[in-house]
Amino acid sequence: MPDLEPRTGELLAGGAAPAASPHPLARDARRRWWRSAVIYQIYIRSFADGNGDGVGDIAGIRSRLGYLASLGIDALWINPWYPSPMKDAGYDVADLRGIDPRFGTLAEATAMIAEAHELGLRVLLDLVPNHLSSEHPWFQAALAAGHGSEERARFIFRPGRGTDGSEPPNDWQSTFGGPAWTRVTEPDGVPGDWYLHLFAPEQPDLDWSSPDVRAEFERTMRFWFDRGVDGFRIDVAHGLAKANGLPDVGSLTWPPTPGDPVEHPHWDLDGVHEIYRGWRALADSYADPRVFVAEAWVIGRPERLARYVRADELHTAFNFDFLFTPWLAADLRSTIDDAIAAHEAVGAAPTWVLSNHDVAREVSRYARPQGVRRLRHLSDLLDLPADFHLGMRRARAAALLMLALPGSAYVYQGEELGLPEVEDIPDELLRDPTWEQSGRKDRGRDGARVPLPWSGEQPPYGFSPAGATAAPWLPQPGSWRELSVEAQTGRVRSMLELYRAALRIRRRNPALGDGRLSWLPSPDGVLSFAREPHFTCIVNLGADPVPVPPASRMLLCSGALTSAAELPSDTAIWLER
Repeated sequence: MPDLEPRTGELLAGGAAPAASPHPLARDARRRWWRSAVIYQIYIRSFADGNGDGVGDIAGIRSRLGYLASLGIDALWINPWYPSPMKDAGYDVADLRGIDPRFGTLAEATAMIAEAHELGLRVLLDLVPNHLSSEHPWFQAALAAGHGSEERARFIFRPGRGTDGSEPPNDWQSTFGGPAWTRVTEPDGVPGDWYLHLFAPEQPDLDWSSPDVRAEFERTMRFWFDRGVDGFRIDVAHGLAKANGLPDVGSLTWPPTPGDPVEHPHWDLDGVHEIYRGWRALADSYADPRVFVAEAWVIGRPERLARYVRADELHTAFNFDFLFTPWLAADLRSTIDDAIAAHEAVGAAPTWVLSNHDVAREVSRYARPQGVRRLRHLSDLLDLPADFHLGMRRARAAALLMLALPGSAYVYQGEELGLPEVEDIPDELLRDPTWEQSGRKDRGRDGARVPLPWSGEQPPYGFSPAGATAAPWLPQPGSWRELSVEAQTGRVRSMLELYRAALRIRRRNPALGDGRLSWLPSPDGVLSFAREPHFTCIVNLGADPVPVPPASRMLLCSGALTSAAELPSDTAIWLER
C-alpha cells in the first residue's frame, strides 16, 4: 500500500496552504526562468476594480498583488491596458506607449511593475502587432492622405475589384464574421480604396513590409522594457505576414486538417519568422533578457508551432492543441507526446494552457460529452448536455496534469477558482464584437470574461470597493458566492486551495518544471508518467477506480481516494516514489 499521509506542510486534495515565499529576481537574472514558469493571465477589465466604476484597473491589480504572490505563480501577463476606443476590449490600440485613463496612468503602471518585482513576480504585457485602432493617428493620417500615399503604405490598402472598384480586393473573411475589407471614402468625397481588417473594421491590419511599422514596434518594445516590463505576449503571432498578391482563400479552411500542408494566404506564413528573429535580438540585448510568448493558432501542426520557438526566435508559444484535446487518455497522451517531441527538436520547452479570455472556460468544456467535436467557444457548447459537477472534477484533475508536465504553464484568472463559463448573459449586455458581426448568432467570448468574485454574498463580490455604485461591466452570477476567493480560502477541498498546494509543491520540487517525462505502464484510460527525481503523476480518465502504486507517498490528489485507497475516475494524484 502507498503511504497515503501527505508530507509535512503539504495537504491532501488541496488543503489550505501557507503563503508562498517570494523568489527574488536578482537570484539569477539570466536563468531561463520562462522554461519552468507558471504565469497568471490578468484580464484587466475583469480582475479587480480599484476606483468603483465597474471596470478593472491598475489600482485593482496593485491591491491584489499579495494574493497573486501567495498563490505561488512566477509572473503576470496583463491583457492590453493601452488607450483604446474599446471596440474589441482594448485589442484596438490607439497608442502603443500609453495607458488608457479607464485603467490608470503611466505612473501607476510603472509603480505596479516595481511592486510586482518586489514580490518576486515578473510582468509581461500584451503586444498587438497585427493591427491598430482605426482611431490611431497613423490610420487617420492614412485616410486623409489618399491613394498611394506613404501614410497608407503602413496598412494594407488595395483598390477594389470590378469595373468601378465596388467589390472587395479578395474573398478574405474577418475572424469576427463578415468580409475582411472595408471601403473608405477618399478626401474628395468619392468611394476609394479598401483596407484589410482580419478582425473588426475598427482594427485595420498593418503592413509588416513597411519600415515605419517595424521601427514603431521596436520603439514600443524598448519603451516598455526600459520601464521594467519582462516580456510580451504576442497577439495573433501567426498573422503578421500576408501572401504576395493577396490571393483568394477559396475553399481553404483554418486551421487545416492535421497533417495537411496547406499554405494559407494570411496565417502562419514563413515571413513572420524573420520579424521575430529581429525581436529576439532586441530582447537579448538587455542584461536581464526579456521574453516573448506567441499566440500562434497553428492547431494540429506541432512542428509548425515549434518554428516560432527556435533558438533565435520567440521563447515560448501557447500549446492550444492541449487546450482543445478532449478529456480522453489516448488523445491527451498523443497531444503531449507530439508537443514535447516538436519542442525538443528545436531546444525549446512546451507551454501548456487550459483556458484564456478567448475560449470557453475548461469547467464548462469538460462538463460536456468529450470527443464529439472541438469545443472552443460557447457556441460549440450550448447544444450539448452539461454535468458541471463532472466538469469541475475533470478541471481539478486537468490542473494537476498540466502542472506536472515538462515546461511552463499559464493560469487564466478565475481558473484557480473553478469558475465556469457564464452561458446566460442577457443579449443586451453582450460586449464582444463577435455578437454583432455574426448577425447576433455567435454569443462570443464574454462568458469567459465576467469579473472575478473576491468576497461577500452578492455581486459585485468584492470586485469593486465598498460603496461603489457602478455595476460590474458584465453581470456576475448569483451562484458565484460559493466560488469567491474568500469562500474558498481555507476550505480543504476547494479549487483555490488545490492550486495553492500544487503551485507550492511545484516550486519546491526539483522534478517539476523544465525537463523530461517518462511514461509508465498503465491500464487503458489512465495516464501515468514519471518526472525525476522520484515524482509520479497518475490521471484516471477511465470509468473505474485504479490502484495507487505501493511504496509511494502522496503529495497531492485532486479528489478523495476510494475506501479501498484507489484513484477514482476523473481524478489525478501526485506521488513521491
